[in-house]
Amino acid sequence: MPGVRTQVRKQVDDALSKMQQKLVPAGETRYLTLPQEGWAGDDVRKELERLANLDHTRWEDGYVSGAVYHGEDELLQLQTEAYGKFTVSNPIHPDVFPGVRKMEAEVVAMVLSLFNAPPGAAGVSTSGGTESILMAILSARNKAYAERGVTEPEMILPETAHTAFRKAGEYFKIKIHVVACPAPAYQVDTRRVSRLVNSNTILLVGSAPNFPHGIIDDISALSKIALKRNLPLHVDCCLGSFLIPFLEKAGFETTPFDFRLKGVTSISCDTHKYGFAPKGNSTVLYRTQALRTHQYFVDPSWSGGVYASPSIAGSRPGALIAGCWASLISVGEAGYLASCTRIVGTTKKLLERIHTSPALATELDVLGAPLVSVLAFRARSLNIYDIADGMSAKGWHLNALQNPPALHVAVTLPLVKVWERLAEDLEAVVEAEREKERVRVAEGKKPRGAADGGDTAALYGVAGSLPNKSVVVDLATGFLDMLYKA
Repeated sequence: MPGVRTQVRKQVDDALSKMQQKLVPAGETRYLTLPQEGWAGDDVRKELERLANLDHTRWEDGYVSGAVYHGEDELLQLQTEAYGKFTVSNPIHPDVFPGVRKMEAEVVAMVLSLFNAPPGAAGVSTSGGTESILMAILSARNKAYAERGVTEPEMILPETAHTAFRKAGEYFKIKIHVVACPAPAYQVDTRRVSRLVNSNTILLVGSAPNFPHGIIDDISALSKIALKRNLPLHVDCCLGSFLIPFLEKAGFETTPFDFRLKGVTSISCDTHKYGFAPKGNSTVLYRTQALRTHQYFVDPSWSGGVYASPSIAGSRPGALIAGCWASLISVGEAGYLASCTRIVGTTKKLLERIHTSPALATELDVLGAPLVSVLAFRARSLNIYDIADGMSAKGWHLNALQNPPALHVAVTLPLVKVWERLAEDLEAVVEAEREKERVRVAEGKKPRGAADGGDTAALYGVAGSLPNKSVVVDLATGFLDMLYKA
């Protein structure tokens, strides 16, 4: 109706205006055309320094959930040096840049070894977890077409699986079956997965762990289904990356997740998360070389010559590969084991604080039994998004979730140093929100109550929420447009 449409448009415009004030602050000098004369190097460096220090959430002080996983000066300096030596390099020309080809192959080999890959296993490096997931799904789709003639492909994934799987479904025209991950375990319902398998199924999916709640799906059960039905099984270890392979050695509880399970045919692992490599690095691993071949693109008849590409990109930044290789070689197995001990140990301390703190234990419920570095919690009587806003006001950048409404914390090395401050601030915010509720009741107003998720949606990567799900697509689209507002 016209009247409703006007109100909705106003709501969208108001929300976007508030976002713009934060993302595109007034008073900034805008560079919208090339300068008539190029700047002197010192002038460029001065502006770069200013831009680097624009007001931002203090990731350097550990106030960010995820996003920056290492950030120490010594490794950053080493990565910068590696980048500088290979700035112009491009793996599409291995004869011109043989060092990059060698480093990329070695990065893949090192990650394959971490995940107990069998002889004959293979992999590629990618630009990030999303591309790794896209490549694994493309391989499965092409395999199903080549071997079974499947032209209407379908895949089955947990509702908590990263949304990159849904993106792949849209990109590659694959029908998606989303399976519930019910409380209290919040793992995918494997019986439902088994019932959904049909002749068009090309892939099963599990997470180790998932992004929202930090829960590892029952990969052993999924492996059995995959073997019984002769289907590929992809395990998304992008978030677990260089932590989950070290859980056992660090003395923490773990569960089977890698190539030691015979049904696991592919794994995605982000080297740019707990592998501490520069952003823009990930890997996708396959049980066999033949599976990797299904993701290749080869054009033998192009007028420009035979063209062959291992993944989506053609030209790729060899400098990032060099930074990744330098990171893995520099940290080494002992370094990653020590990081796992610190990061997962801190996660368990934070879990214990939530379970035992008088302020938190009566209000917050941890979702499932997280084993790695991410924990999520929901509120029993308060609005969890009000708690998110309260933490944001104290300088924290946490991740708001939906379905169910919750918050999560991804513990990183910077956050390890300040986790007690995080817990103290969370206690203070919960108490403050309780007091607000008491005041509302005393004034005869209706309490805000717990968020039910019916009218509010969380925005990925932002400690806050969108006000109304009926306008969420318009708001999210406007948000993306705003990212490119100069």
